[in-house]
Amino acid sequence: MSSSRTAIYPASFDPVTNGHLDLIERSLSLFDHLIVAVATNRSKSGLFSVEERLDMVSSVLGDHPRITIDTIDGLLVDYAKVKNAPIVIRGLRAISDFEYEFEMAQMNKHMYPDIEMVFLMTGERWFYVSSSRLREIVSFGGDVSDFVPALVHERLKNKLKSKS
Repeated sequence: MSSSRTAIYPASFDPVTNGHLDLIERSLSLFDHLIVAVATNRSKSGLFSVEERLDMVSSVLGDHPRITIDTIDGLLVDYAKVKNAPIVIRGLRAISDFEYEFEMAQMNKHMYPDIEMVFLMTGERWFYVSSSRLREIVSFGGDVSDFVPALVHERLKNKLKSKS
């Protein structure tokens, strides 16, 4: 596995959406290997535990020979160094995403000059889909089955039902 052809796709995946899966598929057309890193975000309280998110991502992606599924808890640059994978995939939906990601990319570049951020525009079909928006819709009884895999849809409904 050459580090120049290995990329990391870090996200909270709370839950994993079809938009995430689209970016994973498109990333595989660009890189030989992809590390899908389920991230702990200390500034957000997630709906699903890291273990639940990891299980959903693993179940949805299955045993793909070019994908490694992992967790990340800490600085992305430290993780990238340990994994010898200095390429990071980030999805962009809107201008507001770009501003945040641009600032983060500059900080990461400062801490790890060899890191490269690859920004992929979210597919048109998914540009308005976010995990938080989907959680909100389901909490009000709405149907999000067009936006998440069936397994995730069921777990999302069950999780929000048990919380109410």
